[in-house]
Amino acid sequence: MKKIILCAICAICGFTAANAQGKFGHVNSQEIIQAMPEFTKFQADMKQLGEQYEGELKSMQTEFQKNLEEYDKLPENTPEPIKKRKEQSLQESQQKIQQFYQDSQQALNKEQNEKMQVITTKVLDAIKAVGQAGGYVYIMDTAQGIPYISTTLSTDVTKDVKTKLGLK
Repeated sequence: MKKIILCAICAICGFTAANAQGKFGHVNSQEIIQAMPEFTKFQADMKQLGEQYEGELKSMQTEFQKNLEEYDKLPENTPEPIKKRKEQSLQESQQKIQQFYQDSQQALNKEQNEKMQVITTKVLDAIKAVGQAGGYVYIMDTAQGIPYISTTLSTDVTKDVKTKLGLK
Protein backbone atom coordinates (compact mmCIF):
# COMPACT_ATOMS: atom_id res chain seq x y z
CA MET A 1 0.00 0.00 0.00
CA LYS A 2 2.84 2.37 0.87
CA LYS A 3 4.46 1.59 -2.49
CA ILE A 4 1.26 2.54 -4.34
CA ILE A 5 0.97 5.84 -2.46
CA LEU A 6 4.67 6.54 -3.05
CA CYS A 7 4.28 5.76 -6.77
CA ALA A 8 1.24 8.04 -6.97
CA ILE A 9 3.12 10.89 -5.30
CA CYS A 10 6.09 10.41 -7.65
CA ALA A 11 3.78 10.36 -10.65
CA ILE A 12 2.08 13.58 -9.53
CA CYS A 13 5.44 15.24 -8.87
CA GLY A 14 6.72 14.08 -12.23
CA PHE A 15 3.61 15.39 -13.97
CA THR A 16 3.90 18.73 -12.19
CA ALA A 17 7.58 19.00 -13.05
CA ALA A 18 6.87 18.17 -16.68
CA ASN A 19 4.20 20.87 -16.82
CA ALA A 20 6.50 23.40 -15.17
CA GLN A 21 8.90 22.94 -18.09
CA GLY A 22 6.23 24.12 -20.57
CA LYS A 23 6.60 27.42 -22.38
CA PHE A 24 4.27 30.30 -21.73
CA GLY A 25 3.73 33.21 -24.05
CA HIS A 26 1.83 36.44 -24.22
CA VAL A 27 0.52 38.45 -27.11
CA ASN A 28 -1.13 41.84 -27.64
CA SER A 29 -4.04 41.07 -29.95
CA GLN A 30 -5.08 44.75 -30.17
CA GLU A 31 -1.67 45.72 -31.52
CA ILE A 32 -1.92 42.95 -34.10
CA ILE A 33 -5.47 43.81 -35.15
CA GLN A 34 -4.62 47.49 -35.54
CA ALA A 35 -1.68 46.58 -37.78
CA MET A 36 -3.86 44.52 -40.13
CA PRO A 37 -4.91 45.99 -43.49
CA GLU A 38 -8.27 44.25 -42.98
CA PHE A 39 -8.83 46.40 -39.89
CA THR A 40 -8.01 49.60 -41.78
CA LYS A 41 -10.48 48.57 -44.48
CA PHE A 42 -13.01 47.66 -41.80
CA GLN A 43 -12.74 51.13 -40.25
CA ALA A 44 -13.15 52.82 -43.64
CA ASP A 45 -16.14 50.61 -44.52
CA MET A 46 -17.83 51.31 -41.19
CA LYS A 47 -17.24 55.04 -41.55
CA GLN A 48 -18.70 55.02 -45.08
CA LEU A 49 -21.72 52.97 -44.03
CA GLY A 50 -22.30 55.24 -41.03
CA GLU A 51 -22.14 58.30 -43.28
CA GLN A 52 -24.68 56.74 -45.67
CA TYR A 53 -27.12 56.11 -42.83
CA GLU A 54 -26.48 59.58 -41.42
CA GLY A 55 -27.10 61.18 -44.84
CA GLU A 56 -30.40 59.38 -45.23
CA LEU A 57 -31.42 60.33 -41.71
CA LYS A 58 -30.59 64.00 -42.33
CA SER A 59 -32.61 63.89 -45.55
CA MET A 60 -35.60 62.49 -43.67
CA GLN A 61 -35.23 65.11 -40.92
CA THR A 62 -35.00 67.91 -43.49
CA GLU A 63 -38.19 66.68 -45.14
CA PHE A 64 -39.90 66.49 -41.74
CA GLN A 65 -38.77 70.03 -40.87
CA LYS A 66 -40.07 71.30 -44.20
CA ASN A 67 -43.47 69.68 -43.61
CA LEU A 68 -43.56 71.02 -40.05
CA GLU A 69 -42.92 74.55 -41.30
CA GLU A 70 -45.70 74.15 -43.87
CA TYR A 71 -48.03 73.00 -41.12
CA ASP A 72 -47.09 75.96 -38.93
CA LYS A 73 -47.88 78.33 -41.82
CA LEU A 74 -51.39 77.01 -42.32
CA PRO A 75 -53.93 79.79 -41.99
CA GLU A 76 -56.05 79.78 -38.86
CA ASN A 77 -59.17 79.19 -40.91
CA THR A 78 -57.83 75.89 -42.33
CA PRO A 79 -60.50 73.20 -41.99
CA GLU A 80 -59.95 70.76 -39.13
CA PRO A 81 -59.79 67.61 -41.34
CA ILE A 82 -56.88 69.13 -43.31
CA LYS A 83 -55.04 70.04 -40.10
CA LYS A 84 -55.59 66.55 -38.71
CA ARG A 85 -54.30 64.95 -41.92
CA LYS A 86 -51.16 67.12 -41.80
CA GLU A 87 -50.64 66.32 -38.10
CA GLN A 88 -51.03 62.61 -38.77
CA SER A 89 -48.57 62.85 -41.64
CA LEU A 90 -46.07 64.61 -39.36
CA GLN A 91 -46.47 61.94 -36.68
CA GLU A 92 -45.95 59.18 -39.23
CA SER A 93 -42.85 60.92 -40.55
CA GLN A 94 -41.47 61.26 -37.05
CA GLN A 95 -42.11 57.56 -36.37
CA LYS A 96 -40.41 56.62 -39.64
CA ILE A 97 -37.39 58.69 -38.67
CA GLN A 98 -37.18 56.99 -35.27
CA GLN A 99 -37.63 53.54 -36.81
CA PHE A 100 -35.01 54.22 -39.46
CA TYR A 101 -32.56 55.38 -36.78
CA GLN A 102 -33.09 52.21 -34.75
CA ASP A 103 -32.87 49.96 -37.82
CA SER A 104 -29.73 51.66 -39.09
CA GLN A 105 -28.03 51.34 -35.70
CA GLN A 106 -28.87 47.64 -35.55
CA ALA A 107 -27.67 47.10 -39.12
CA LEU A 108 -24.45 49.00 -38.41
CA ASN A 109 -23.81 46.98 -35.25
CA LYS A 110 -24.52 43.71 -37.05
CA GLU A 111 -22.17 44.60 -39.89
CA GLN A 112 -19.49 45.69 -37.42
CA ASN A 113 -19.76 42.46 -35.42
CA GLU A 114 -19.66 40.25 -38.50
CA LYS A 115 -16.61 41.96 -39.97
CA MET A 116 -14.75 42.06 -36.65
CA GLN A 117 -15.47 38.37 -36.13
CA VAL A 118 -13.65 37.56 -39.37
CA ILE A 119 -10.64 39.65 -38.31
CA THR A 120 -10.61 38.22 -34.77
CA THR A 121 -10.84 34.66 -36.06
CA LYS A 122 -7.88 35.25 -38.34
CA VAL A 123 -5.80 36.57 -35.42
CA LEU A 124 -6.84 33.71 -33.13
CA ASP A 125 -5.94 31.15 -35.80
CA ALA A 126 -2.51 32.76 -36.16
CA ILE A 127 -2.00 32.74 -32.38
CA LYS A 128 -2.93 29.05 -32.27
CA ALA A 129 -0.53 28.27 -35.12
CA VAL A 130 2.32 30.13 -33.39
CA GLY A 131 1.47 28.38 -30.12
CA GLN A 132 1.53 24.94 -31.72
CA ALA A 133 4.67 25.62 -33.75
CA GLY A 134 6.48 27.06 -30.74
CA GLY A 135 5.37 24.37 -28.31
CA TYR A 136 3.63 26.82 -25.98
CA VAL A 137 1.42 25.52 -23.21
CA TYR A 138 -0.50 28.77 -22.96
CA ILE A 139 -0.52 32.16 -24.69
CA MET A 140 -2.21 34.97 -22.75
CA ASP A 141 -3.63 38.06 -24.41
CA THR A 142 -2.30 41.20 -22.72
CA ALA A 143 -5.00 43.26 -24.44
CA GLN A 144 -7.51 41.61 -22.10
CA GLY A 145 -6.23 43.58 -19.12
CA ILE A 146 -4.02 41.02 -17.43
CA PRO A 147 -2.49 42.90 -14.49
CA TYR A 148 0.92 41.21 -14.54
CA ILE A 149 2.93 38.96 -16.82
CA SER A 150 6.47 37.96 -15.97
CA THR A 151 8.58 38.75 -19.02
CA THR A 152 11.25 36.35 -17.78
CA LEU A 153 8.85 33.39 -17.59
CA SER A 154 6.67 34.31 -20.55
CA THR A 155 7.71 35.07 -24.12
CA ASP A 156 6.12 37.90 -26.09
CA VAL A 157 4.93 36.24 -29.32
CA THR A 158 3.22 39.32 -30.76
CA LYS A 159 5.96 39.68 -33.37
CA ASP A 160 5.68 35.99 -34.31
CA VAL A 161 1.93 36.30 -34.81
CA LYS A 162 2.39 39.43 -36.92
CA THR A 163 4.93 37.54 -39.04
CA LYS A 164 2.48 34.63 -39.39
CA LEU A 165 -0.12 37.12 -40.67
CA GLY A 166 2.40 38.82 -42.98
CA LEU A 167 2.41 42.08 -40.99
CA LYS A 168 5.29 44.32 -40.02
